Amino acid sequence: MRILLTNDDGILAPGLLAMYRELTRLGDVTIVAPTTPQSAVGHAISVAQPLFCQEIDVAEGVRGHSVDGRPADCVKLALLELLKSHPPDLVVSGINNGENIGINLLYSGTVAAAIEGAFYGLPAIAVSLAYSTRMDFHAAARLARGLIQQILAAAGRDRFLLNLNIPDLAAGPPKGLRVCRMGVNSTEEALLRRSDPRGRPYFWITGGLVPTGRRDTQVDQFALADGYVTLTPLQFDLTDSARLPALAAWPLRLPEM
Repeated sequence: MRILLTNDDGILAPGLLAMYRELTRLGDVTIVAPTTPQSAVGHAISVAQPLFCQEIDVAEGVRGHSVDGRPADCVKLALLELLKSHPPDLVVSGINNGENIGINLLYSGTVAAAIEGAFYGLPAIAVSLAYSTRMDFHAAARLARGLIQQILAAAGRDRFLLNLNIPDLAAGPPKGLRVCRMGVNSTEEALLRRSDPRGRPYFWITGGLVPTGRRDTQVDQFALADGYVTLTPLQFDLTDSARLPALAAWPLRLPEM
């Protein structure tokens, strides 16, 4: 099996290296990852500037392609150029330094890289570890690799796009696995206003990851907070199919030009 490994935390991130070492138990792994951290860039791609790419030592005995671009750029470059003669069978993005749950999936470069792989018809999975002061990427990578192995066996030839989140392992082993929905409930957000030494205002975006209100254990935000590994199937077709008939029935016409 050939595996493309990428992330949004940068090619030297510890989560990427931990995932690489576990994935080599499943097949031949090629690293194509951003040169610098690209958290929360969403599905941005580079269209107004060139992509510079060079092979570097990620760790002793581990080489990777360092790309001066976004996570989605890395997957495009890998599939259209670097690996076009021997395309991968699977795209893995992560392990991200922090969870990717709820609406944050729309901001996540980690998830965007997996989606980019799915654009090209490949099975893809984004892997994230809930943030803590003691990030155990090695244990998370072992857990993720074991689940990926099972997913591949269960899916067979079916393609998939999945978002996998692992709870804080420093707090103890996960309670179990929950296949659940992406949360769309709003969380409390705020902008903290501060001033620099010259008195100019600046702002920090803040907010919780877990929404307030009724706890729905079938939503990724609550399940992860309760100590479960969460697995969510994703799609990139944003069409609101249920609304199509109603919209088509609206008495709309083009105004005269």
